[in-house]
Amino acid sequence: MTTRVTTSLRTVRAVRYVVPLREGGSLPGVVEADDLGTYVVKFRGAGQGAKVLVAEIVVGELARALGLPVPDLALIELDPALSSAEPDEEVQDLLRASAGLNLAMDYLPGSVTLDPSVDPVDPQLAARVLWLDAFVDNVDRTWRNPNLLLWHRRPWLIDHGASLWWHHTWRSREAAATRELRDGQNHVLLRCAESLDEADAALAPLVDETLLGQVLELVPDAWLVDGPDPMRASEAPFSSAGDARSAYVEVLAARLAARQHWVTPLEALRSKASGAGSGG
Repeated sequence: MTTRVTTSLRTVRAVRYVVPLREGGSLPGVVEADDLGTYVVKFRGAGQGAKVLVAEIVVGELARALGLPVPDLALIELDPALSSAEPDEEVQDLLRASAGLNLAMDYLPGSVTLDPSVDPVDPQLAARVLWLDAFVDNVDRTWRNPNLLLWHRRPWLIDHGASLWWHHTWRSREAAATRELRDGQNHVLLRCAESLDEADAALAPLVDETLLGQVLELVPDAWLVDGPDPMRASEAPFSSAGDARSAYVEVLAARLAARQHWVTPLEALRSKASGAGSGG
């Protein structure tokens, strides 16, 4: 079966900054755009830089290609002049530092944080989300921070910027292939998921280098060659966006090929947690 993603993300232009979302560490904000849409925007000028936006696109669009519910993503053009209307100096600085392209996620009005201890979650969906998070090493879907919204009685996956830990230091890319999901025992969906083996059998055949390449093509070139982290000055950036895309595909393909190293231990945690939760 061939799984495809969109060939490009649409681009909108920000016309009004509405309000900051201060529960997010990178200070995302609600923004109105020229298409009359309202978006949650993550800004390139935030402390963690463009790599968070890369992870949001790669993981979000990979999730969508696998049939998981993710709000629509878009690129949003930001004029730093918008900062002049903001009374908050922190927001002003962020907007000025984020001139140009940023990442927008469709705003889901009236959504609330999903709590699996109260809100029922389909066990098959839970297992597939758990599998995806393990594949991309998303450590940010715990009870402390579920990053799941309930909207129109349906769960939606948000905030994937903490995924792909290895792209913050490319020297660790070889270890990335076999590494278990960090903090997997605290994943918010661990106890309500069905067998990960079934999720693996359903999802793994859908992922190949073609799909990974299509997802990486959605990332703007500038975000992939955005310069080295000043804290790791010995690491040179990629010389081209093409080289960077190839490196992402290489690591993700290797991780998929070695998935028994992260599926098996996570399934053991899931089985133990499910048994404990049922009193077994």
